Amino acid sequence: MSAVLFAGTVVFAQSPRQEFLLEKGWKFTRTDGEYTGIAYDDTRWENVTVPHDWAIYGPFDANNDAQVVAITQNFERMASLKTGRTGGLPYVGTGWYRLKFDVPGFAEGKAAELLFDGAMSYAKVYVNGKYVGEWPYGYNSFHFDITDFVNKDGKDNTLAVRLENLPESSRWYPGAGLYRNVHLIVTDKVHIPVWGTQVICSNISEKSAAVNIRISAEGADKVTTEIVARNGKVVSSSSKFSKETAVFEQNLIVKKPELWSPEDPALYKAVTSVFKGGKLVDKYSTTFGIRTIELIPDKGFFLNGKSRKFQGVCNHHDLGPLGSAINEAALRHQLTLLKDMGCDAIRTSHNMPAPELVRLCDEMGLMMMVEPFDEWDIRKCRNGYHLLFDEWAEKDMVNMLHAYRNSASVVFWSIGNEVPSQCDKSGYDTAKFLVDICHREDPTRFTTCGMDQVICVLKNGLASLLDVPGFNYRVHLYQQAYDTLSHKIVLGSETASTISSRGVYKFPVNKTSRVRYEDLQCSSYDLEYCSWSNVPDIDFAMAQDHDWSIGQFVWTGFDYLGEPTPYNLMPNHSSNFGIIDLASIPKDRFYLYRSVWRPDVETLHILPHWTWPGREGEVTPVFVYTNYPSAELFINGVSQGVRTKDVSDEQGRYRLMWNEVKYAPGEVKVVAFDNNGKRVAERTVRTAGDPDHFELKVDRNAIKADGKDLAYVEVSIVDKNGNLCPSDNRLVSFTTEGKGGSYRASANGDPTCLDLFHLPQMHLFNGKLTAIVQASEIAGNVVLKASAEGVRDGSVTIEVK
Repeated sequence: MSAVLFAGTVVFAQSPRQEFLLEKGWKFTRTDGEYTGIAYDDTRWENVTVPHDWAIYGPFDANNDAQVVAITQNFERMASLKTGRTGGLPYVGTGWYRLKFDVPGFAEGKAAELLFDGAMSYAKVYVNGKYVGEWPYGYNSFHFDITDFVNKDGKDNTLAVRLENLPESSRWYPGAGLYRNVHLIVTDKVHIPVWGTQVICSNISEKSAAVNIRISAEGADKVTTEIVARNGKVVSSSSKFSKETAVFEQNLIVKKPELWSPEDPALYKAVTSVFKGGKLVDKYSTTFGIRTIELIPDKGFFLNGKSRKFQGVCNHHDLGPLGSAINEAALRHQLTLLKDMGCDAIRTSHNMPAPELVRLCDEMGLMMMVEPFDEWDIRKCRNGYHLLFDEWAEKDMVNMLHAYRNSASVVFWSIGNEVPSQCDKSGYDTAKFLVDICHREDPTRFTTCGMDQVICVLKNGLASLLDVPGFNYRVHLYQQAYDTLSHKIVLGSETASTISSRGVYKFPVNKTSRVRYEDLQCSSYDLEYCSWSNVPDIDFAMAQDHDWSIGQFVWTGFDYLGEPTPYNLMPNHSSNFGIIDLASIPKDRFYLYRSVWRPDVETLHILPHWTWPGREGEVTPVFVYTNYPSAELFINGVSQGVRTKDVSDEQGRYRLMWNEVKYAPGEVKVVAFDNNGKRVAERTVRTAGDPDHFELKVDRNAIKADGKDLAYVEVSIVDKNGNLCPSDNRLVSFTTEGKGGSYRASANGDPTCLDLFHLPQMHLFNGKLTAIVQASEIAGNVVLKASAEGVRDGSVTIEVK
């Protein structure tokens, strides 16, 4: 018998379709050889569970993918050594995965398909020693029909996958291995193929919506579809008979449709049954939403007839200390934080997303810009996508478009990012090629592109070619773009690139770029940025002051592994761009965005901390981020004056600033006032005493006993009164007790810290870190305990059910 255990089985009632996640029982090696054979002995290989990222376990090393390059999009002209550009982790090289598996219910007249959500990279797939196929691009989903490769009784099959990551193939940490899910799909020979439906909604009003469904079902003679609302009720149905077509088309009406939006992400399911000779042979469910999107020159973007600005972020695909191995609970945790900040959109920079991310955006209500690649046919990296573009670009685009064209959250298809060919004729031709593919496969969504060479694309027509001109930075050129282009709208496809390290504050406080410090950190006064970028205030004002400026996607929502700008040398190995750090702890900037993006929800945040031994009597500016228009600051009970937001001042429009405050130990308090001058809220920060104990705060008190769910535990070191000790960086050790779960990983947000994420210890960074507990498959409690020398332990109990 095969050793594999199937998880995540999906079987529709009275349907022969079965879907399995191939998660357990995998064998893995970092060596290379002839490992495809059925008889090969892999017992000495490592046992792993998929999704699996082989590189995240380290070790960190400056020699891992060290690159001597000039980053031209950052205006560099001379090549220089870059270490840590891809995270300083060992993703380069070859890896093999092998799995023994059965195909349940396989017999004559059945079909079997393997669907890979992503495999990093240059995947070659073998079943029972025979070559099945390959897909080189590591970010894309792909599938192979293995019906003719599996054993006739479906039992004792061998799956082998070879992966190879080339050096200098990425500008950030790509991860390595079978880092996304692998699915086995078992159907009748007559069935709907992977991504075999397309749902298009039109004529949408409060009274009704027309729903057109195209269904690929070669060999079928009848299909029926029921549209099911989120309350479980069937709201429309249709049948179609034909023996002469491989594609069935159905037109249905949904009365009084519930419209999808970030505020109310209503979803429907089209459940399609396929018949052959009067027999049910397949049942397929397509999730979709009903909503309208519209661009009106001079007026902007409209969702369901209502004007709105994109309050979006760009994110790379890694999950911090978990690496690139996909985990739905980790994604949900990220999106929950972003939603709390007021974010309503995600750009999948610069690659196809995991299906779980798109599904969560559908369910949680975040619009999406889905982007395929960072290169076209001209290189940024020596072994980047340009090597694949001519042969694979259309195939990759089609897979992406088919996979996500029914998702309500997807609003934009981006065709690329800051490609080197923006300024020449080939760039225009390539852009047209890609735009045409988008419009051919999905005429219902807008095309855009992240362009940083604004003058070029205005002159050569590339910007005009797109449905929405997307500009990366260059806010000072938005007006020129608006004046030049017939669209009369502009999108900030990538904005800000403000840099900061959580809990780090530098003096004197100045708005500046290209600053570097001996400690290899950046200041959290949120006034430091890069040579090509700007502070957030400029993007806020652009969106608020011009109807035609339809919003932004901030670089980035989270810090990510790789691209350690501005330092670019180890030990720096992760970015400083994030609004939230690598440990999923919000930086001060989180509250600045929240105060602007959620004006009707209270935000009142003070920075910096107020524990500065040795700075007594020195100027220590205090900033307050709040949705309220004014506030009064007190230091040890003495008023420092009232500040009111000033629309004429770049920073004063969004920040309340007391720039001449002198530090004195004790208490800093802010009292906020509403538009009528009424006192409505206050916050206090106090000087910390000696470190005394740990406080542990968990994001969820209960998680699922599925072996995958995660609890994020924020660990803080505090004095006896519970005040954070903001400069404490001691080593913390973790233990767990209980059958409900175990320690998974931790991170502290320090871009220079080389502690390995998976080991049960981590240094604090400015008094905080995050530990992650993973559920087992057994219900019960798990207790996480944090301990360190010189302070009392802390613990938290998590229910696993």
